Amino acid sequence: MSHLIAPSILSADFANLQRDIEMINQSEADWFHIDVMDGVFVPNISFGMPVIKAIKKHAKKPLDVHLMMVQPERYIKDFKEAGADILTVHYEACPHLHRTIQMIKAEGMKAGVALNPHTPVTVLQNIIADLDMVLVMAVNPGFGGQSFIEGTYSKLIDLDEMRKELFLKNLLLEVDGGVNDINTSKLVEQGANVLVAGNYVFAHKNPIEAIRGLKRG
Repeated sequence: MSHLIAPSILSADFANLQRDIEMINQSEADWFHIDVMDGVFVPNISFGMPVIKAIKKHAKKPLDVHLMMVQPERYIKDFKEAGADILTVHYEACPHLHRTIQMIKAEGMKAGVALNPHTPVTVLQNIIADLDMVLVMAVNPGFGGQSFIEGTYSKLIDLDEMRKELFLKNLLLEVDGGVNDINTSKLVEQGANVLVAGNYVFAHKNPIEAIRGLKRG
């Protein structure tokens, strides 16, 4: 499959959020990527259910919701009701990861697990077959605009090997952080098939053109 592009709403203009949502609707982007931060798991706070519900009202593409928060299992049903189509939790925040993944799937959402830059991919060996997506953080989570961590490539290669060995052809490998027109091709070559882009898209003089460039690699 060709890779998917998921612009990160965290970098949108919140004074003109509907305008930016309509821009993504009209672009070649595939998903909306929504980062939820609690100020505990990461040193920042973003937004919660009301904003997600508002985005869902206007979005014509799936909502890819990334939970950077402790105890995400407490809110799974709420995120489903708010409009999430894909729900990703952090390996580092879930002591009972299997149960959390089962809860996400029971609500009819696709389930993903995110890995911080320092977390090795081997921690997913016993659960990767249950996942719809693995999100590889290419920056330390919490803030937009950070520099891409080069070790991301080797993690993608290792995950792609696991995917092939276990015949998980439908498993998505998503990369979030520092994605731009320079590294897109290499990320896709190493196995990524979902790319999250925030600053690169929304700081671009022509965001629709920026998304088109990422889509075409």
